Amino acid sequence: MQLRWLKLKTNLQLDMGVKGLQYFMETCCTETCVPVDLKQMAETHSNAALVVDGMACLRFWYSCQAWVQGGQWQEYIQILQEFIAAFTAAGIRLVFFFDGTVEEQKRAEWVKRRLRVNKDIARIFQHIKTHCQQPNSRDLFCLPSGLATFSRFALKSLGQETHCSVREGDYEIAHFALSQNCMGILGQDTDFVIYDTVPYLSISKLNLKSMSTVLYSREKLCRALNLHPTDLPLLSCLMGNDVVPEQQMQHLRNRVLMLYRETHKQVQGEKVYSIAEFIDAHRPNAEGMGGVSTLSLSRGEEEVMEKGIHMYLLPGQGSPWLKQCLHFDKSKSAMRNYMDAELLQAAVEKHKQAESFLVYNVLHDGVVECSNTLEDEEEREIPPQAILYLPVRERIYGLLLPLQPGTVSVSEWFVFPGNLLKEPVRVSPKPLGRCKVQPDLKALWFRTDSEVKEVQISTLLDIFDLYELKEELKQFDGPLIAVVILVTYIAMQTRQLSLEDVDAYLSQAVCVRSKSFREMQQLRPPAVDPRAVQLGSLFVRGLTYLIGANSACGLPFPMEHLMPWKTFDGLLFHSKYLLAHSGCSQEELLEGNCSATSLFLSVKQLVLDACRRRGCPLQIRPRTVQYRYMRHEEAEEQPGGRRAPMFVHPGGSRQQPEAQHYRQRHPKRGRYRLAPSLERCCKHSSMALKRGQLEPSGQQQQTSA
Repeated sequence: MQLRWLKLKTNLQLDMGVKGLQYFMETCCTETCVPVDLKQMAETHSNAALVVDGMACLRFWYSCQAWVQGGQWQEYIQILQEFIAAFTAAGIRLVFFFDGTVEEQKRAEWVKRRLRVNKDIARIFQHIKTHCQQPNSRDLFCLPSGLATFSRFALKSLGQETHCSVREGDYEIAHFALSQNCMGILGQDTDFVIYDTVPYLSISKLNLKSMSTVLYSREKLCRALNLHPTDLPLLSCLMGNDVVPEQQMQHLRNRVLMLYRETHKQVQGEKVYSIAEFIDAHRPNAEGMGGVSTLSLSRGEEEVMEKGIHMYLLPGQGSPWLKQCLHFDKSKSAMRNYMDAELLQAAVEKHKQAESFLVYNVLHDGVVECSNTLEDEEEREIPPQAILYLPVRERIYGLLLPLQPGTVSVSEWFVFPGNLLKEPVRVSPKPLGRCKVQPDLKALWFRTDSEVKEVQISTLLDIFDLYELKEELKQFDGPLIAVVILVTYIAMQTRQLSLEDVDAYLSQAVCVRSKSFREMQQLRPPAVDPRAVQLGSLFVRGLTYLIGANSACGLPFPMEHLMPWKTFDGLLFHSKYLLAHSGCSQEELLEGNCSATSLFLSVKQLVLDACRRRGCPLQIRPRTVQYRYMRHEEAEEQPGGRRAPMFVHPGGSRQQPEAQHYRQRHPKRGRYRLAPSLERCCKHSSMALKRGQLEPSGQQQQTSA
């Protein structure tokens, strides 16, 4: 894992936090980067606990070779176990924090990053279509869908203390670490240099074998720049951060740099040195008079600077650069007028303890975000996940919120091809389809008797419009129920799903149950198919909505049963997809396993019958794949233990495959076909269907109730 991290560390969110500060500290002011031995550090500290910024660690943790196929989830769990074990052996307790919300003052930066990742995803699909392989450069890389959500549940299942933030994640990490006197914060965000909190330790420099890393010293930085720690928030704002855009202060930085060069020789890092000298020259007097008004800024610039400085002040802290210090109260809910106080409090507590998903964001703020998914912007048959699962979210909102027309709506910031994220889409709650009476939310959440358990399960199935499967699903365990729900829902909502696609989904779900992560590591699909990539992402993203529905319904299923390491493996699914579309036998698809075949036939019949009853029978539509699939024993070993992809010609000769260009669909071919109910949802959400892809309408008007 350490070697793979070295390949990507230069790309690891180096723009997180203060723009350019990490480069300055590592390149121009190296005395601020102090190598530390974590075990020795723990031995000398009264509280040998590290607060871990989970969001910053995702790339470090996900070091699996395969990622484009949807994720190697069992292998990922193994990596987390090894990470925890290394710190436990060193006598260090870990406390994990994950972002639970996006604050509006950081929305512009969030949107900017999401759109940038969209461009990367477009390049990834172009690479796949050109080379039929996953990009091998970490410059062209995208984390599997839902990784942050699944990671917090994974860590909980591994017995780790895990928290989800109700405000800016960095703030909560800095506050918790300081209040608990922890030995440090492990992350990759220079905001932790600015906060007046415990030491900031680098995840990118972490060596698990030697248990060493680099401490970015706040004190040494202040000495090098002749600043006081209370000046650092202003330094951050002048350099640019997530609240104060870098370009907004560009004119001031240019002027300050010109003045600096009049009295100093040109040196590396002079931009930072010049800003520090400017701050020192304009420091408020002893009475604190003036604040940022001494900097000769416009009123609008003063306001954004004050907001940026406030962001770094923990409880009880002040700043000489502010006339008065305000601490924002995030305890007040934007939806409190529509919610029972007891339910709202329960949602907050579950969210903070990382025991639920989606519910808090709906009930407290009425705002929901969904980051990037590996989706092909040129795909004409499979709808974006944000659109496919829209009816599910509407019914979740309908379960949680009042249903009276015009009462309330949820603002969605969902990333998908064509959405420029200029405004949120406002989605109105919709009633459940089959339940005659709206379920009592208090009963679903607080009662524990067997009668309410039945209601919980019925409600969850109704959210996915699969109420009639309640009795038939009782014969299966939780992970398989999750697969049946998602595959049936996907098949009903998008009419382009074929019988071969369903075979691929279900065969991998049956086979993954008996495989170890090491077995799946050895899988070598001969090619990467862009359609299979999108189908894999669609399923994994669907698991997050299943988790959200499970949370809203009072947890009828243990969360562990709904996790991808119980239901999905990217390489295995890709292998099954290529096999299914090559016309292989059922025996080959199920690897000759009789018990797996029996289980596969049972779940397949259930899915087919459900689709047939809804008037959307699945059709046999095999697709031409780039390479004919071969069995693994037919592949020859290459140096380093890798198998060379081979394919078999009808005549029996075996050859190395040559890269082939992915054949584009005809430009006049129609867009994907959706179920009628989903078409109506798209119209009600003011989504225009143009040129075969979904794009937000001009102003994304509020949906009618």
